[in-house]
Amino acid sequence: MILELHEPFKRLWNGKDPFDEVEKLKGDVYRELSGRRTLRTEVDGKGYFVKIHRGIGWAEIFKNLITAKLPVLGAGQELKAIKKLTSVGVDTMKAVAFGERGANPAKQYSFIITEELAPTISLEDISLNWVKEPPQPTLKWAFIKRVAEMVGKMHRAGVNHRDCYICHFLLHTDTEITPEQFKLSVIDLHRAQIRQHLPKRWRDKDLAALYFSVLEIGLTQRDLLRFLKIYFQKPLSAIFKEESELFIQLNEKAAKLYKRKQRYGEAI
Repeated sequence: MILELHEPFKRLWNGKDPFDEVEKLKGDVYRELSGRRTLRTEVDGKGYFVKIHRGIGWAEIFKNLITAKLPVLGAGQELKAIKKLTSVGVDTMKAVAFGERGANPAKQYSFIITEELAPTISLEDISLNWVKEPPQPTLKWAFIKRVAEMVGKMHRAGVNHRDCYICHFLLHTDTEITPEQFKLSVIDLHRAQIRQHLPKRWRDKDLAALYFSVLEIGLTQRDLLRFLKIYFQKPLSAIFKEESELFIQLNEKAAKLYKRKQRYGEAI
């Protein structure tokens, strides 16, 4: 069994079974699946997000593996990703409680509680009307620069997100937002993977997802090149020479994501 508790849960659950107490938390349920539950709760007037993993069973594990998908076995993946990103200077969530018990991956029970990032707004929501109402150029360029830096740091640290869309980058709105000063945090890391060195194919999957998510917000080719130059930390001439296959794959993978969107709606 693994258990990490910070305030206020360290105090509130002192002498109690955290695995029982987490099930008692009430709030707005965001997702309810057979093996996973996500809800927002409030404790002492502060918001928290709770993710409970109850084990997905061997059938679901094999189903994922057969379809070349890596199953999400528990909350441990998200906790490791949070710690890794924090260690390399990428702003993300703060975990205040984590628990894991059971050695059987199909039946393992785990949970993670993170502080709510509020007030915030996602980059997806910010950019919804950019085509009709273009943003201040310097602010748009600042957002592009920051996302490129964050994703670059994440990938160089061996972490791939697996849901790397702009909706998972939150802009903090509790202070004045200027091109020179603002804060972005990346969220929804439950599918993230961590390796010593990130394989190129997983890097490219993240980049394709990010590219797909900005296709319809009015970015120019120069905007995209600006992102690549900052992400790779190289001159464009070197990027074109070394990453020629990437540009083909970005369009191919983005096209596949678009077809999935057309088939299943907004859920990707």
